[in-house]
Amino acid sequence: MNLLMALISGSVFGFGLVLSGMTDTNKVIGFLDVQQWDYDLMFVMVGAIAVMFVTYRWVVTHSAPVYAESFSIPTHTVIDKKLVVGSLLFGIGWALYGLCPGPSVISLLYQHTSLAVFFVSMLVGFFVVDRVK
Repeated sequence: MNLLMALISGSVFGFGLVLSGMTDTNKVIGFLDVQQWDYDLMFVMVGAIAVMFVTYRWVVTHSAPVYAESFSIPTHTVIDKKLVVGSLLFGIGWALYGLCPGPSVISLLYQHTSLAVFFVSMLVGFFVVDRVK
């Protein structure tokens, strides 16, 4: 049942990414370009925040998720150097190419060589950071 729920939720997430344009690098870069701002993705973010705001308040009233033993709620609340540097690197990578990790997985379906290079580079970055830690 856990695998089925993962498949369903991942499919809904992926469909939402494609439908909203989050897998289109030009759309994302247009959102990040302050000179020719494309505000479409602002509605995606506001919609996501609204859904999360409502559902989070409802979900945390339960003792555990339906298909897991416990909630995976972050306990680390300190803003340290690793968090700031990692956030900056993430933002720079997102701004340079126009994709973050979630949409990059879906975008592989477009079969563009640059997407594959981006994705492999991202995986190498994950591996290197894991080894450096």
